[in-house]
This record gives sequence, structure tokens and C-alpha cells, in this order.
Amino acid sequence: MDRVWLTKAGLHLACGLPLVWLFLAVQSGAAGGDPVQYIIHFLGMGILHTLALTLLVSPVARRFRWGWLMRVRRLLGLWCFTYAALHLAAFAAFDLLFDWQLLLSEIVKRPYILVGMVAFVVLLALALTSPMAMQRRLGRRWQSLHRWVYLVALLGPIHFWWSVKSGNWEPALYFAGFLALLLLRKPWWQAQLRRWRRTPVTSS
Repeated sequence: MDRVWLTKAGLHLACGLPLVWLFLAVQSGAAGGDPVQYIIHFLGMGILHTLALTLLVSPVARRFRWGWLMRVRRLLGLWCFTYAALHLAAFAAFDLLFDWQLLLSEIVKRPYILVGMVAFVVLLALALTSPMAMQRRLGRRWQSLHRWVYLVALLGPIHFWWSVKSGNWEPALYFAGFLALLLLRKPWWQAQLRRWRRTPVTSS
């Protein structure tokens, strides 16, 4: 069976089953006494995890020479946008009760919401231009546009960091992890990694 198909099927399960679990947790009361914040936080973490997987595709494909793996990157990017859309919808529905004027005032008052909205707009643009037809239509501009995902990789952990009321160690770990993923794309850093792998280990 085609390994691309199998990989895509596995990723659909890995990204979709948490949403089923979230629904069951809310229905059963396992989401705790404040299910609204649980839902919003759960979906926000889904954005970070699917984004991390999306950014991992290129380094892993390059390291192991798995060219076929690049064909699943768009799928992961769309799942990342799906979690982002659900995260925003949950915030608008449960926290703001679809009061759009309140949303505008919250964006002005709370910088982390502004950062999150900027990241969402970028993800929306990437999702709308993800089809192959848009890639052909945009030509070279498509690659330049989709490099904006690197901005989302920085804004996501910052949004998380500023939104927590206490304890910044978890957002800091995500921020460090995304910085490491971005460094893997730098030619100088890739050359350093190759040099270190080739350096023989000598015992004293």
C-alpha cells in the first residue's frame, strides 16, 4: 500500500481523534469545572502541535531523503488552520458570546489577542492558497507567502506566553522548541550540524 496514503491516514487520525476526545470529555464532565477555558486551551495546544509537525516535515524529509514525506505537509498545515479556526470560534462563542464589538475592544486591550489574530490571519491566507491551482497561479510568490508560517511559529508561543496568568515555563519550552525548528532551516546551522556529525569522537 502507498506509504503516502498510509501516512496521511495516520495523520488524519492523530489530528482528528483529539477533537473526538475533547467532545467526549466535555460531555462526560471530564473537562473540569470550567469547560470553556479547557476547550479554548485544548484547541490552542492543538495549533502548536500541528504547527510543530508541519515544520518538522522538511528537516526530516531532508535528513532521511524521504521526498515523499513532503506530500503530507499541506495536510498538516490545513489541520493547523482547522485547530486555529476552532480555537477562535470557541473564544468568540463561549467567552464573547459573539459580541464582535467586545472582540474589537479586547484586541485593543489585550496584546495576546492581537498577536493571536495576526497569526490566525496568516494561517487563513496560507489555507486559502494551499490548493495546487493557487500554487500554479501565484508562481514564485506562493513560496514567499508560505514562508510567513515562520512568523506564526514565533507568534503562537508568544500568544500562549502572554495569555497564561501564572507560570511561563510551558510557553517558554514551546518558544524554544519552535526557535530550534526554525534554526534547522538556516543553511549555516545545517552545515554546523553536518560538521558535528562528521567529527570523530576521541577518547581521552
